[in-house]
Amino acid sequence: MRISAWGAKIFALAWMGVAASIAAPTASATESMVRVGWCARTLSSAAAPFAIATKMGWFAEAGIRVQPVPLAGTGECVKTVATRELPYALSAVETLAVGRLNGIKAKIFYTAYQGNIYSIAVPDESPVRTFADLKGKKIGVIALGTAGVIVARALATASGLNPDRDISLVVAGEAAQTAALVRSKQVDALSQFDTNYALIENAGVKLRPLDAANAAIARFPSSGFMALEETLANRRDEAVALARGYAKGTVFAMANPEAAVRILHEVYPQTKATGKDDATAISDDVRTLEARARNWRLEIGGVTKWGESSLANYDAQLAFLAKQNVFKEPVPATDLVTNELIGEVNDFDAAAVAAMAKDYKGN
Repeated sequence: MRISAWGAKIFALAWMGVAASIAAPTASATESMVRVGWCARTLSSAAAPFAIATKMGWFAEAGIRVQPVPLAGTGECVKTVATRELPYALSAVETLAVGRLNGIKAKIFYTAYQGNIYSIAVPDESPVRTFADLKGKKIGVIALGTAGVIVARALATASGLNPDRDISLVVAGEAAQTAALVRSKQVDALSQFDTNYALIENAGVKLRPLDAANAAIARFPSSGFMALEETLANRRDEAVALARGYAKGTVFAMANPEAAVRILHEVYPQTKATGKDDATAISDDVRTLEARARNWRLEIGGVTKWGESSLANYDAQLAFLAKQNVFKEPVPATDLVTNELIGEVNDFDAAAVAAMAKDYKGN
């Protein structure tokens, strides 16, 4: 299988200038520290499942302490797993597919987002109605090593544009920076993900999705827990514990979003916005969490178990990307995802977790 020249370039960006150390906090003598790549520079309320599993002691019960590690994008997530700086990352399949073609033997063992968190959006007042209207325009991505780049280029090709000549991809950064660029009309559209759009709107910038373009990718899975195949073989129990705790945290967050956000602010205080009263901070973060929760839902992927990967959906996604010249031929989904751990991951009572969440009063 061959990767396109621009695909190789995007992947290479994640390997350049990533010398900053990833500090590892210490764990107690009875718990092992598990660091997980979080493919954005800041934690948002989408990280609530980690906070909930920590607060409720679900990770500790399994003998682990989980630490999300913010990174610049999915390219960096794949890179840090490939170099064994981190054992796991919550990363996008598009970038993993590019990495696989570069010889990285890693797989997603838990699909966290059954629907595609990436999409194209424009300012609400924009005259742009279709992706083809973006010819000659600037599209803001969070970083050049993110799946947003792959999505924008693929949709450009699908719309009859040349992604090398007809659009310009510019680094817009995350929420606050992107909002400023949209306000000042330095970008015409965005290729970013659901929670960043919610944060941008929380900052007062109204966006409008390009529904016709987004429909082509909406059903495709997005991100999941990824690890090297050797890690899954040698640290299976740990991988199951990580995914099960996250799954239980996801069920809790969907059942009681406000409680989830309060727990998030308690466990990860840096996620609570400054300069806002408590009610506004919680309301804004609930809105952000609910933007992600739409893609947590099992029915989006047509699956019945938490973390289950629909091989049909992944194969359709990979075939779409190949058709748009992301790579020269489809990468089989079986090379990128596995359901081998899903039975063990789902060894818990989801209904009981949801009921507990609805009754949760805090402590």
